Amino acid sequence: MRILSGIQPSGALHIGNYFGMMLPAIEMQEQGEAYYFIANYHSMTSLFDPIIRRQNTLDVALDFLACGLDPKKAVFFRQSDVSEVCELAWMLTTIAPMGLLERCHSFKDKVANGISPNHGLFAYPVLMAADILIYDSDVVPVGRDQKQHVEVTRDLATKFNQAYGETFVVPAERIRDSVAVVPGTDGQKMSKSYGNTIEIFGEEKATKKRIMGLVMDSRSPSEPKPDAEKNVAIQLLKLVAPSEVSLGFEARLREGGLGYGDLKKALFEHYWNFFTPARNRRAELAANLDYVESVLRDGAERARIVARTVLTRARKASGLE
Repeated sequence: MRILSGIQPSGALHIGNYFGMMLPAIEMQEQGEAYYFIANYHSMTSLFDPIIRRQNTLDVALDFLACGLDPKKAVFFRQSDVSEVCELAWMLTTIAPMGLLERCHSFKDKVANGISPNHGLFAYPVLMAADILIYDSDVVPVGRDQKQHVEVTRDLATKFNQAYGETFVVPAERIRDSVAVVPGTDGQKMSKSYGNTIEIFGEEKATKKRIMGLVMDSRSPSEPKPDAEKNVAIQLLKLVAPSEVSLGFEARLREGGLGYGDLKKALFEHYWNFFTPARNRRAELAANLDYVESVLRDGAERARIVARTVLTRARKASGLE
């Protein structure tokens, strides 16, 4: 089984990225051939500063390796180091129905949140399809908000296969429903676009301030909260604390008598402890950037072997060779 996933270097990674994409990917590197890339081509749809893109790309590499990605078990690389994906994206663009792309929620959501529309943003699902198909991927672990893009990939692979003969593996998505959507500090889905994130490796004082600023309702501490499971702090605590701890706080909140301030303090402590080993590992990696670069370079070389094979197959099938 070949597994494929990517993550954009569009800013500091947050715990929504970790639980929604990174942790499933790290777990799946034990289950098959894992190909994980830093999607720096995709970042060009909304980020236009080359210095920031380079730094963000390095930060993603550090974060992912620190959190447990093992280059001995997974192929880890920069998307732009495998340029074959751009040629395949063009080939897929020629069979991509406009209506299919117009129905994609991601484009509509990003424009609604103030991102200036461009063709790259509109055609994002086609490049994502190329990312997936060029490695003969079987499984794509994604957050629920990305499920539609995998469906687009399946549609495009099927259309290409129908037009030119069996060429691509038709992939399947894999979603961890329990953490498919991680709430942000305001209760909405955690996203850099909404400015409601809690960074994986945020500075201690600033992160504590963000957690203490979680949006709560106006009920008093003594008042029972029968809907305690919907509380943002409880939902986040369930991700970073042992189940007996999070369930204990949930029960106390439901019964009444637990102040929101105490709940948030407990959340911060468990969050900080949860990521402490990764934080230490990241510091070690940051002191050895030559190693990090070698991981990305070696990963790209391994990825290109597969990409060239699949692209050649597509070129021959479509009459380009």
